[in-house]
Amino acid sequence: MSPHHIDSASRRRLLQFLAASPLFARGALAEGLRPSDPVDWAPRDPDKLIADPTQALDVFDFEPVMKKNVPPAHFGYMATGADDEVTLRANREGFRKFELRPRRLVDVSKIDISAEILGAKYDSPIVLAPTGSNRAFHADGEIAVAKAAKAGNHLQILSTVATTSIEDAIAARGAPVWFQLYTTQRWEVTEGLVKRAEAAGAPAIAVTLDVRSAAKWETFARLRRTDARDCGGCHGLTDYLSRKPNFTGIDLGGVSSTVVTNLTWDLIKRLRDTVKVRFVLKGILAFEDAKLAADAGIDAIVVSNHGGRVEDGVSATIDVLPEIIGAVGGRMPILVDSGFRRGSDIGKALALGAQAVCIALSVSQVSSVFLGSCAPRPAPPCSSLARRHSKTSRRRWSGERIASSRMLPEN
Repeated sequence: MSPHHIDSASRRRLLQFLAASPLFARGALAEGLRPSDPVDWAPRDPDKLIADPTQALDVFDFEPVMKKNVPPAHFGYMATGADDEVTLRANREGFRKFELRPRRLVDVSKIDISAEILGAKYDSPIVLAPTGSNRAFHADGEIAVAKAAKAGNHLQILSTVATTSIEDAIAARGAPVWFQLYTTQRWEVTEGLVKRAEAAGAPAIAVTLDVRSAAKWETFARLRRTDARDCGGCHGLTDYLSRKPNFTGIDLGGVSSTVVTNLTWDLIKRLRDTVKVRFVLKGILAFEDAKLAADAGIDAIVVSNHGGRVEDGVSATIDVLPEIIGAVGGRMPILVDSGFRRGSDIGKALALGAQAVCIALSVSQVSSVFLGSCAPRPAPPCSSLARRHSKTSRRRWSGERIASSRMLPEN
């Protein structure tokens, strides 16, 4: 065989190999030649972090400051997801699957981003979601969050395991606050928490459905190993719930955690018959469950995967939101959380049909920015930052009503 023939055969084999390579898949080579994210052009400098929350360009500026300011175990508690953290990442990546189709020649000089949620009017559809143990990030804890909610007239939802009582949170907010409920394994504890929240003036009880087993938080566990403090001195080993103000005066015999294995539709019906205020289910991911909730007369649902912190491998909330909204058919309000960081994220959820969007992680992050030199200013500004970006997004897309921008799933 001549050298020329060998060279030709070799070239053919090389071309066949390259043609089959994923490197030359549609757009793959182009993707490899440019940064995948604008931050690659102007990366955050770890030596030049923001010194004040007003310097933040987006909520992502808060996280490295938090890592610097709080103990490793506390940062790990905030940052961790469950297991491989697939769902934690999917919550962010899910927004890339949706595009907006804006309409032009719409007057956007006046933008109304107010929202009505179960009969109450708020200045924006951004809800401050329930987060536990806020005092791990700032001494003022949920009181600071309540003050921020008051300043921006946001709906606030207080966690069962908050480090502030429902009474004190409502006093700081100056208006009713929803109460997020972990039912625990005992009905007597559930009933005691509901009665306390109702007596305090909470207009809604939101039952969390997804904590059915202890989460495997590997990021948290690894960072906790680097924390030289005696964590047991603050947290205890067996008194987690009894240290939380909302459990004061309630007999916790036989109950030591928020894990619930006995929560069924029968128990939800019993709760529905017991609760005198609005009744909300938080943690819905399947459209079948959303339909059952509407059929059962539930007042609202929160589409949530707990920020990827409880179950790994479940869907991103933005991915399942369209089919859930379709299944409910407008019979009750739908809120959504998990992974929302930008105004454009919020806009996409609203365009799909959600009534409001709950943010949680950013509240914890921004609270830590106020440590040290910023401590005298406790009210976290992440909600105002998100509100400003959401208003800008609405102006770009549709004007007064976000729904005029139709969502298109990415091909």
